Amino acid sequence: MGQAPKRCAWAGDDPLYQAYHDREWGVPCRDERRLFEFLLLEGAQAGLSWITILRKRENYRAAFDDFDPERIARYGPERIADLLENPGIVRNRLKIHSAVNNARACLEAREAFGSFSDFIWGFVDGVPRINHWRHRGEVPVRTPVSDAMSRELRRRGFTFAGSTICYAYMQAVGMVNDHTLDCFRHRACGGERREPAALKRRTE
Repeated sequence: MGQAPKRCAWAGDDPLYQAYHDREWGVPCRDERRLFEFLLLEGAQAGLSWITILRKRENYRAAFDDFDPERIARYGPERIADLLENPGIVRNRLKIHSAVNNARACLEAREAFGSFSDFIWGFVDGVPRINHWRHRGEVPVRTPVSDAMSRELRRRGFTFAGSTICYAYMQAVGMVNDHTLDCFRHRACGGERREPAALKRRTE
């Protein structure tokens, strides 16, 4: 048997977690549907472990119309009541209402910026931030960029959009590469040294 690749410490030995680490985390994503999916799932994760959400991901996909923000934005009281009875997702009233609210805010951002992807990626000027952490303990849970993103998302009506959630979102969709230097995915996710671009303030 070949030696297992060196991964970020948080990936552990759970096959689902490892697959997520190896295939998705830190990979730049500009797909509109996937970007909204991660926003919804990061909000659902608040206060819970990410592996809990990963295990429920397919249930979320079925419950929330394959993460289509246009459909989710039209959910009314009856659909929300059904979601609150769905044992396959986190049955938290605030989080479910937030998913619907954020779908509507997502569509408004799309209208204002041409695409939700352009809006989100504008916080890093469209270029992933490449970090060079040696140890897991060096990785921050929030940054000035995630602070700015949080302020702007909340100004635009998004909920469950605190800075810590925003930074986890940035990591998930590859706006930052936070794989540690000893992880085999660091270079695969663009791990060459690059000076970060200046943050654009979104104040339209």
